Amino acid sequence: MSEKIINIESFHPLDIFGANDQNLEVVRDFFPKLKIIPRDNILKVLGESGELLDFESKFHLLLLHFEKFGKLTKQDIHYLLEQTPENDAENGTLTQADSNSDVLVHGKNGMLIRARTANQRKLVESSQKNDLLFAIGPAGTGKTYTAVALAVRALKNKEVQRIILTRPAVEAGENLGFLPGDLKEKLDPYLQPLYDALGDMLPTQKLLQYIEDRVIEIAPLAFMRGRTLNNAFAILDEAQNTTPAQLKMFLTRMGASSKFLVTGDITQVDLPKNQISGLIHSQSILKNVPGIEFIYLDNADIIRHKLVSRIINAYAHDK
Repeated sequence: MSEKIINIESFHPLDIFGANDQNLEVVRDFFPKLKIIPRDNILKVLGESGELLDFESKFHLLLLHFEKFGKLTKQDIHYLLEQTPENDAENGTLTQADSNSDVLVHGKNGMLIRARTANQRKLVESSQKNDLLFAIGPAGTGKTYTAVALAVRALKNKEVQRIILTRPAVEAGENLGFLPGDLKEKLDPYLQPLYDALGDMLPTQKLLQYIEDRVIEIAPLAFMRGRTLNNAFAILDEAQNTTPAQLKMFLTRMGASSKFLVTGDITQVDLPKNQISGLIHSQSILKNVPGIEFIYLDNADIIRHKLVSRIINAYAHDK
């Protein structure tokens, strides 16, 4: 067994280790084979030499992140430690350029928002080559979150002039009338996941201003009918709950200099049993169309609580 001493005297231990060592507990979860002991401004780590080298490189990323943004959260640690950028050829350590090379958006409070799994990275790469993408996979695989990050990046880079986010309000069915409030208040709960994703990526006041100026528009799918979406990044979320006619309507809204991204989970269709899902239908008729690509995510891409993957597997076997 080898030993590594890491000195963090230029940082306050509370900033790096977190209150009651909460941040350090996240780090320990990523390196279960190592014994990690904090002592004031010193971190003593015991384990196999290969693991120690990996730990030192990854821990260096955490220090770089705090140095740049002045904050290190548990979510930041998850983002940073799950990355596998190439090591520097000369000294085997990770450079700051490596740690930020695949960042999609610098979110609120220094949060680094990036593709975190192989299929999420495939989705990002494919977005550079295709103007219409389908991201299909189970809950928790980051379909919507990655799609929104791509849209925000495109807006920030001035590749598009606006973002359009839409979902079918299928859960509401014909029962919207009994809900209190105006139409927006009735529909907003179904659009909340889109608001949540944007809230991670943009300062609150900036987001509110974008929505007020209609630079960002979040609306139910029915509101897309008859429109042409030019210079826009449009995302259709929960597309498994569209009919073929509704999905066709959305796809044919595509205007000049636009990108469209359709996400959905074909295992969670909420349509009536006699109704075909537009997302399932699209796979057979659009799969060979040039300029369109289907990206499939699976249980290996689930980035929510570890139980989510187990829950999905349990339901998959109960058929």
